[in-house]
Amino acid sequence: MPDNNNQNQEPTGEEVEDSRVARLEALVTEKDEELAFKDSRISELEQAISERDNEIVALKESLAKLEGRLPELESSLSQAVSAYRALVIKSNPGVPEELVAGGSVAEIDDSLANAQALVARVRQELEAEIAAARIPAGAPQRGTIDLSALSPREKIQYAVGERR
Repeated sequence: MPDNNNQNQEPTGEEVEDSRVARLEALVTEKDEELAFKDSRISELEQAISERDNEIVALKESLAKLEGRLPELESSLSQAVSAYRALVIKSNPGVPEELVAGGSVAEIDDSLANAQALVARVRQELEAEIAAARIPAGAPQRGTIDLSALSPREKIQYAVGERR
């Protein structure tokens, strides 16, 4: 019966201490695993930050190079727009040069469309004005003279003049 008593008895101080130590060791192991995971995650994030920093430096260098070329590019763009304007003016001789203006291709296209509309409207108005004032070309057709309004003497003179 002593074995039954031991099973129903409370654990001894040493057993409680061993159980507590085992739980604490399990907690420490769990925490160590969590710390190892967090450390690896921190390393990954630090590496990603380092890569981004390198990308930022490279982008800043590229931007500095582009900023250095900006005046050259602006000059080239200005020349291209001027050449486009000259080509548009040359290919549209009916449009006054002064009406085609702009600092970009889109602005030149817009001003060309407006100029063409203005020229078409003026042309239409001039054609309508000319049509209203049109006089037939040449002399009017000859018709017979109304002799009833002439005196007898005028009638004789007319008849004598016809025979000659």
